[in-house]
Amino acid sequence: MNFELKTLSLATAAKSASEHLIVLISDHFQAKKDPLSALVQIAVKAKDFSSKTGKLLHFYAAPGIAASKVMFLGVGAASASDIKSAMAVITSGLKATETKKLTIISPEPLSAQSVQALLVGLAEGTYVYGTTKSKPSSRMLSQVCLGLPSLKPEVQNAFDASVGMIHGIEFAKEWANRPANHATPSMLAKAAASLAKSGGFSCEVLGPKEVSKLGMGSFMSVAQGSAEPLRFIVLNYQGGAKSEAPTVLVGKGITFDTGGISMKPAAEMDEMKFDMGGAASVLGVFKSLSLIKPKINVVGLIPACENMPDGLAVKPGDVVTSMSGQTIEILNTDAEGRLILCDALTYAERFKPRAVIDIATLTGACVIALGAIRSGMFATEDELAHNLLQAGEQAMDLCWRMPLDDDYADALKSNFADVANVGGRAGGVIIAAKFLQRFTKKYPWAHLDIAGTAWRSGASKGATGRPVGLLLHYLLSQQPTQASSTAKKSSRSAVK
Repeated sequence: MNFELKTLSLATAAKSASEHLIVLISDHFQAKKDPLSALVQIAVKAKDFSSKTGKLLHFYAAPGIAASKVMFLGVGAASASDIKSAMAVITSGLKATETKKLTIISPEPLSAQSVQALLVGLAEGTYVYGTTKSKPSSRMLSQVCLGLPSLKPEVQNAFDASVGMIHGIEFAKEWANRPANHATPSMLAKAAASLAKSGGFSCEVLGPKEVSKLGMGSFMSVAQGSAEPLRFIVLNYQGGAKSEAPTVLVGKGITFDTGGISMKPAAEMDEMKFDMGGAASVLGVFKSLSLIKPKINVVGLIPACENMPDGLAVKPGDVVTSMSGQTIEILNTDAEGRLILCDALTYAERFKPRAVIDIATLTGACVIALGAIRSGMFATEDELAHNLLQAGEQAMDLCWRMPLDDDYADALKSNFADVANVGGRAGGVIIAAKFLQRFTKKYPWAHLDIAGTAWRSGASKGATGRPVGLLLHYLLSQQPTQASSTAKKSSRSAVK
């Protein structure tokens, strides 16, 4: 889907040929002398329309208006949440009418976050997955023009970032939605390599031999029960100075999770194709970075494998040695995500990162705690936690900070290894995070548990693309400001 932003008044919009014109009417609407304003006034006076969020009124072949279809859409105060709610009302209708080209105009200025909410909401509601259907379907809507009365720099920047974010979210959705036989670790690695080639960043793919040489015994133990070979994917986006430490994103890439020997129940096991939602979100972020091209350095690490129960599979009670040298007693083979992440977290040390953020569909306990509204967030530093919370608010991709008290780690004590991979049921989401924290001593670290937010079940089953928006907002906020860049140059000159 292509997006365009331009200056557009109601009078100009009325004269512009368009397949479908949507006019956003807020509580602040002030009528002018043009055909669209006249229609709004008549409709409001007749009590057929109001600016209440989600209120709709359709016109066809209206006199003095070039567009064949016109819709007035109430957006209340035009806040980001109002815009998001209003877009949810109309998108199913846009799908049904098979609209290809759409013009949306707001007579009043919109905030940067409202512009983002409009574009992301429109993309979310019109998204179509069709890759594995016999007659592949695709989104009918191909061209969207957003018209505003004026274009401030912050709105233009929000528009550009939102378009990049949408492409990243939809890339993440595509790979998370694919069935496991169409998204094996090898396929995921090829997708990453292809994305890197087109996006102008580097990609390295390590196989079983290279991973074995690194001593990633924990990662290897999860993969050993599958006929599909593991892949360890390393992405490197260099937009900042070489001297700038990168942010490292680590995405859990279990492309299908049976639970291993600790087998999951059959009901809804098909949804375990979504267990690589963390990996998909990392790929989505890199897709966005390749389009927005911010001046930052970002590394992506994706340990990818299946968790299967054949004769070679790891058994409950087995002890394995992680890349860090710590030994792990595997009490439950269905707690496999932390076993692949811990080796990736150790690998991240070599980049001397400014921060490491891992993203994983890690625990059902997080779903019980926070549902599908907020992702669980853990962080070892308050500033990192604050920045992630703020990024989630700005992206409307919410998270919530959870505790990391040391007392929770007592549940992971083992008589036969340095640590067990599970504790009791109580506080399960925190205990999982405490396990990962053992491998993050050398850098600031945050963990996002997206088990409740990465996909939806039921009639609307499918990946959400979260938390691409949160991560992208966080990364963009880490760009050096013009002032700090100037200060660095002055400092270097003074040293010379």
